[in-house]
Amino acid sequence: MHLVWRGRCKLADRGRRCAGAFTCSLMPPAWFRLLLAAPLGLLGLLPLYRVQPAASAPASTTVPADPIISAATIGRYLRAVSSDDMLGRKPFTEGEKRITAYLAAEFKRLGLQPAPGGSYFQPVPLVEITGTPASTLQIRGGKGPALSLDYKTDFVAFTQREQPEVAVTNSPLVFAGYGVTAPEYGWDDYQGLDVKGKTVVVLVNDPGNAGADTTLFRGKAMTYYGRWTYKYEEAARHGAAAVLIVHDTQPAAYPWSVVLSGAISPKLRAQTANQGADKCALEGWLTLEAAKRLFQAAGQDYEALYKAANAKGFRPRPLGNLTLTGSIRNQLRRQTSQNVLGVLPGSQRPDEYIIYSAHWDHFGVGKAIEGDSIYNGAVDDGTGLAALLSIAEAFQRDKQKPQRTIVFLAVTAEEQGLLGSAYYAQHPPFPLNKTVADLNMDMLWPYGPMKDLTVIGYGQSELEDYARAAAKAQDRYLLPDQTPETGMFYRSDHFSFAHMGVPSLYAAGGSESRAHGKDFIAQKRRQYTTSMYHKPADQFDAGWDLWGIAQDAELYYLVGRRLAAETTFPQWRPGSEFRAAREKSMGK
Repeated sequence: MHLVWRGRCKLADRGRRCAGAFTCSLMPPAWFRLLLAAPLGLLGLLPLYRVQPAASAPASTTVPADPIISAATIGRYLRAVSSDDMLGRKPFTEGEKRITAYLAAEFKRLGLQPAPGGSYFQPVPLVEITGTPASTLQIRGGKGPALSLDYKTDFVAFTQREQPEVAVTNSPLVFAGYGVTAPEYGWDDYQGLDVKGKTVVVLVNDPGNAGADTTLFRGKAMTYYGRWTYKYEEAARHGAAAVLIVHDTQPAAYPWSVVLSGAISPKLRAQTANQGADKCALEGWLTLEAAKRLFQAAGQDYEALYKAANAKGFRPRPLGNLTLTGSIRNQLRRQTSQNVLGVLPGSQRPDEYIIYSAHWDHFGVGKAIEGDSIYNGAVDDGTGLAALLSIAEAFQRDKQKPQRTIVFLAVTAEEQGLLGSAYYAQHPPFPLNKTVADLNMDMLWPYGPMKDLTVIGYGQSELEDYARAAAKAQDRYLLPDQTPETGMFYRSDHFSFAHMGVPSLYAAGGSESRAHGKDFIAQKRRQYTTSMYHKPADQFDAGWDLWGIAQDAELYYLVGRRLAAETTFPQWRPGSEFRAAREKSMGK
C-alpha cells in the first residue's frame, strides 16, 4: 500500500524518486514519521489519509518512506566493489591496487580528509608464504604398521616461519585437550606436560562447546580460547614444534572444504622482527576421521578422550609412543598491503574518534568453479564496504557535522586472520584511549528488511543499548547471537579493537525476514554457506533485495551520530574479558 499526503512531495522537491515495497504519491513530513513510531500516533490523523494499494510494489519488501540511506545507494557501491574488474580484491595483486584506489578516490570525492601524514593509505607490511607440504605426514611408533596421512584428504599444514623449508622429524605426539590455558576459568590443558619439540594435537572450539556442562567457560558460547589462532599461539608459547587441530564440522561451524580452501592458498602474515621464529614450525588441521585413526594407532579411543577433555580435571597425555615427521617447502614474498581510511573531523571534540570498519579483501582469482574463477566476495564483504561508503555519504550530506571525529576504515587481510585491523590497532593513527568505539560491518544479508538486529557477542558492552534504541526506531528488536558456539565475535575486524580494549559493535539483521519470516532467512543463509561462501558464486545479483542492508547501514549511522554527540564513552559490561584492557588504557 501507499499513503497519500495532502501537500508537496519532499522527494520531488529534491528531484528523487520513491522506491521500495511502499511507494508514496507524496511524502509526509518528518513530524508525521515520528508520530508513526509513537503509540496510537496515527489514530488521530486517520482522516488525513486514505490507504491505497501499491500498483507495483514487490511483496517481499518493507522500506522507510524517506530513508537516510537507500537500497539504490547500497547497490551502486556494492556493484562497483564486487565487480569482475576488482579481480576478487586479493592483497598483493592487481585486485588490491584497483579496490584501494577506488576506495581512496571515493573517500576523496565524499570530502573526507586523509589520515595524519596526508595519505588515505596506512601501509601494512606483510609476508606471503606459499607453502608446499610433503604429500604425507608419517606417523610411527604404534603397535601396528606406520600410519601415513595424506595431504588435503587427511590433513593440511602451513607455517608462519619465514624460511625456505621447515620440518619436524620424529616429533613425539601428545594430546592436550583443547590446547587452552585459562587461569580465570581454572583450566590448563598443558598442566604437567612438557611439549617442547613435540607435536600437540588439540580439539577445535573450547571446553564449553559440547554442552555437557554449561558451567564450563561460557557454556556453548565460544570464547577467544576456542579460536584456532589462539591455539597456535598457545602451543608456540609452550615450545611445541607443531600443532594440529582436529576439525569437527559442528563445533568448527564450517566444513572441511573451508579449511582446505584457506590452507592451500598462499598465507599472509604480519612481518615480524624475528621472522616467525617464535611460532611452531608446523601448524595445521586433521580431519576427524584422520584423528580417530591416529588415536587408534596410539591405542587410544577418540570418543573417550573427547569426553575426558570436556570435563573438569582433564590432564593432557602422550599419544603412546607415536611420533610425527613432516615438512613444508616455502616461497616467500615480502610486500606492503594497504588499509584505506578517510576522516571526517569533529566540530567540537576532534581528538575523540568513532571508527566505522569493514574489510576490503577477498580471495582474488583462483580455482574455477562452474567456469568462474573470480572470487568476487559480494556478500563477504562487499556489503560491508557498500555500507561503509553509504554511511560516509550520509554523514557528509548532513548539514549538522558530528562533534567527534569519524574515521572510515577499510582494512586489508581480514580473510588471512584480521591482519589489517590488527595492524591498525597496534599502530593506531589515532590513540585508542581516545577512540570511543568501533562499529564493524561484515557480511550483511541481501534478502530484504529484517525484524531483528542480531548482535554478535551480545552482553559485552553498552553499545548494545545504543543499537537497541536505533533498532526500536526502525520497529526492530534486538536479538542475541543465535549461534554463539561458532565464535563469530572473534572472527571479524572489530575483535582487533576489542582485544585492545575499544568497545566494539558487530550486528546485522539476519534471523527474521520482515516479509517472509524466520524459515526463509534461515534457508537463504544455509544456501549461502554451502554454495557461495568463499566461492566464485558470491557475486552481485541484480535480483537481491538490498533494503535490509540499507536499514542496517542507517542503523549504524544513527548509532554513530548519537555517539558523536555525546561526551561520555560507552563501557564494557562487568565480566567482559575486554574490560581490563580498556581500564588500563584509560589509566584506571
